[in-house]
Amino acid sequence: MKKSMTNTRSNQRGMTMISLMVLLIFFVFVAVMLMNVLPVYMTDSTVDTVMKGLESDDAAKRTSAKSLRGLVHKRLTMNSIYSIKPEYIKIKKGRGENIVTIEYEPRGTLVGTLDYIVTFKHEARIKTK
Repeated sequence: MKKSMTNTRSNQRGMTMISLMVLLIFFVFVAVMLMNVLPVYMTDSTVDTVMKGLESDDAAKRTSAKSLRGLVHKRLTMNSIYSIKPEYIKIKKGRGENIVTIEYEPRGTLVGTLDYIVTFKHEARIKTK
């Protein structure tokens, strides 16, 4: 009797077909999520770079608050960011500075009726001359 028990255990190695399928479905789902959401974060990284560049740019410091929106939108389109509309860009005048805020929510579909919404907000304080 003891010999048959050890023989059975030595034959039970590895994953079953069902375990392998569950693992495969999980990895495919994660890959689909990454393929859909990763471009949104890459776009946001570019927006962040544009906003940080505004703070140190002399042209932005000399520009009026009215034309600052156009300058920001121009820089975004130069970096192939077309999803941010000019109405997402808000300019607020402060004492000796202009505060530029970009707030947007990219939305998309993951799989079927499963959607995602990601909220981003960037702010740049530009000292005026």
